[in-house]
Amino acid sequence: MSILEMKVPSPGESITEVEIATWLVKDGDYVEKDQAIAEVDSDKATLELPAEASGIITLKAEEGDAVAVGEVVCLIDTSAAKPEGGAATTEAPKVEEKKEEVKAAPAASATTYATGSASPAAKKILDEKNIDPATIQGTGKDGRVTKDDAINAVPSMGTPTGGPRGSERKKMSMLRRKVAERLVEAKNTTAMLTTFNEVNLTEVNKLRSEFKEAFKAKHGVSLGFMSFFTKAVTRALELFPDVNSMIDGQEQIKFDFADISIAVSGPKGLMVPVVRNAELLSFRGVEAEIKRLATRARDGQITVDEMTGGTFTITNGGVFGSMLSTPIINPPQSGILGMHNIIERPVAVNGQVVIAPMMYIALSYDHRIIDGRESVGFLVAVKEALENPMELLMNNDPKKALEL
Repeated sequence: MSILEMKVPSPGESITEVEIATWLVKDGDYVEKDQAIAEVDSDKATLELPAEASGIITLKAEEGDAVAVGEVVCLIDTSAAKPEGGAATTEAPKVEEKKEEVKAAPAASATTYATGSASPAAKKILDEKNIDPATIQGTGKDGRVTKDDAINAVPSMGTPTGGPRGSERKKMSMLRRKVAERLVEAKNTTAMLTTFNEVNLTEVNKLRSEFKEAFKAKHGVSLGFMSFFTKAVTRALELFPDVNSMIDGQEQIKFDFADISIAVSGPKGLMVPVVRNAELLSFRGVEAEIKRLATRARDGQITVDEMTGGTFTITNGGVFGSMLSTPIINPPQSGILGMHNIIERPVAVNGQVVIAPMMYIALSYDHRIIDGRESVGFLVAVKEALENPMELLMNNDPKKALEL
């Protein structure tokens, strides 16, 4: 018998442990080399764990277990022959656990509640609530009403009772716990402030309506709003470089490139893959890269490297119907732009009231290194580019800009 010990590989720098999210095989299954056998959560991403050899697998960790990088999570018997017919489910025999049957006690009626007296502490609480102890079904010995019973008791107000009151408790994934930690960190360690503006997207809609079919036919991706917003953001970052910076100790680091983190919703929660050097990409390049990263995030294939190193973040709550929000900074970045839903409403244009597709936009920023002038100026620059994309984003040549 030849046994291979499979250890947890390092998913990225600074990651010391992962969590077994899901086993994709069962104990005793025959697995093929490179077959995905598990999904593991790190604090940055969910990754697949491939089998290092073919053979019968023995699992050494349970779903939900936190295991250190380098720890053995399963054994593979590489000397085992593949089952006939190619079946991959030669499950090892399992000893069936004997379960004791516990007969449920007869449901207590209202007349039996008073068979157990209330503890002094419980009686005092019930008196304050003006609740008769006889109406409470105690959980203590012999039906005794405990202090917890009294605290949880709700006075009858003539409302219907007896409805379901269940609850469920489950452990958050490592990724979700890390997101929670980073959000709290951002609130506690930055001087976060949010400024707002609104954008008339009439001109963007015109360009999309005119060129979207030709764009998709030639490039295989849709001409969405994200390419316009990304191009508007990279232009604004060049005009206001403080927004494209971060704090490191007592120093401010400014970047001459724009790595834009794009917040996307994945099966394991919010993820922020990075579009590298977005300032150098065309509309086609931005749309293609966003589609590629979003697909990898949705399929659970995104890597840690693809989600680290961004200099600024864009999040689009509008796809879920959000009208307005104050997005939280993605540390160690210093700024995040929030997009929202587009609503047609009356606005004044050149002295006339017209119906226009309007969107509220929000910039949350770290006031320690970004002043009001830079933050407001940045948001106005984004607004100007989106309201005049032909001139400011396409150099008055949309076909060339869209590579048509």
